[in-house]
Amino acid sequence: MTNLMKSRSRKPRSVLLHSLITGLFAVVVGGCGGSETDGPGSPGDPGSPGDPGSPGDPAQAESTVETEPAVINPNLAGSDDLGMLPGMPPALADAVMGARPFMDMIELDGLVAGHVGNDEAAALYAQMFIPLNLNTASDAEILLVPGVGDRMLHEFKEYRPYLSIAQWRREMGKYVDDAEVARMEQYVFVPIDLNTATDEEILAVPGVGERMAHEFREYRPYTSMEQFRREIGKYVDDGEVARLARYVEIRSQDP
Repeated sequence: MTNLMKSRSRKPRSVLLHSLITGLFAVVVGGCGGSETDGPGSPGDPGSPGDPGSPGDPAQAESTVETEPAVINPNLAGSDDLGMLPGMPPALADAVMGARPFMDMIELDGLVAGHVGNDEAAALYAQMFIPLNLNTASDAEILLVPGVGDRMLHEFKEYRPYLSIAQWRREMGKYVDDAEVARMEQYVFVPIDLNTATDEEILAVPGVGERMAHEFREYRPYTSMEQFRREIGKYVDDGEVARLARYVEIRSQDP
């Protein structure tokens, strides 16, 4: 009788333990199964930040951000590049090719004005531009830079003379953010010193490659711009010498 009572008293605990284990097992299995369909990063969750390649993936979002196209130099661009610019009439593209090199934007603007209106010209200048000399450009030329108005015109001139493009970046950075400084930089330059410029500075001159950079250095020290024109004129024609001369100056006679 006593043993029967013990057996009956143990049975409820056994049943309870069995039920508890069964329930825990179901929870574990259900949790694992749910991670394949509902968890973060699953194929069924297109917005999950953990799913590479999904719309919520920061890496993919960053890779799809469009960058502004580079501004081309009409003195160096090919006819196809000019002809493909949005808003460029074929007759104007041909005229640009035939009239170059242009010594400044005022000269180019005079040609463009004969083919398109002011609004169309402004749209073209966002895509093609003759870089202007920050130390000598006139007000009218500076105002041709897309996005530059009277206030920024004042700031451009305020810090003259510029000795380097880095100086200009630093000063303009007081008024606009880095992205805007970089955008405006596509339209401007500071002449380099022929006697002291680094290889990097020489190669930054539009159209200058390793071979011409070597010739620039070969004839140091320069004592006059006439010497530069004479020596570089051994390798390129007069028009190209004049174009290159815009980007250089002689501040010292020391090599």
